[in-house]
Amino acid sequence: MTRSSTAGARIGAAILIAALCGCSSPNAAFYTLSPDTSLERTGAALPIAVVVGPVTVPDLLDRPQIVTRVSDNEVALNEFARWGKPLKSGIARTLAADLDLLLGAARVSVPGQAALVPETCRVRVDIVRFDAVPGEAVTIDAQWVVRVPGKPSPIAGRTLARERLAGPGDAQLVAAQSRALATVSRDIAAAIRGALPA
Repeated sequence: MTRSSTAGARIGAAILIAALCGCSSPNAAFYTLSPDTSLERTGAALPIAVVVGPVTVPDLLDRPQIVTRVSDNEVALNEFARWGKPLKSGIARTLAADLDLLLGAARVSVPGQAALVPETCRVRVDIVRFDAVPGEAVTIDAQWVVRVPGKPSPIAGRTLARERLAGPGDAQLVAAQSRALATVSRDIAAAIRGALPA
């Protein structure tokens, strides 16, 4: 091979490497749900502890990617918009933080944070829908059951919450989901307060 052909091969390889570097895929962004800090306690602080969990979500949503709805029969998985923690635990922690603000309970936690004690109110939440339509709105349909100490029967309820997006982008979508979860928290807090003696 001549010196000129070797130099040409090196230049060609350099151009190919530069082109491949320029074609790298974008980095994924990671999101977390957050409590609604605008929530305010509606009565006296509660002397009991509250544990939120388990929380279940549909199998379709139990994945790292944020799932959005395209139509009634089509969803999209965004490889570049992902949950920073598993969705079930993110929902449980957000609801617990919301309930802490609303109830001022002795302690609000998720399973595994503390040992359960007899005077503990337990909340189970089954997420039926956690739909998000980019650029439009999110809808959360949650069935929940509250077991209050000293009450023989649990309190069952269902909350359907819809929040419009405040702007474009995945961050606004997750913020709307957080606001919708706050609506679920308000209903659960009202059920707990209603079941306890005044």
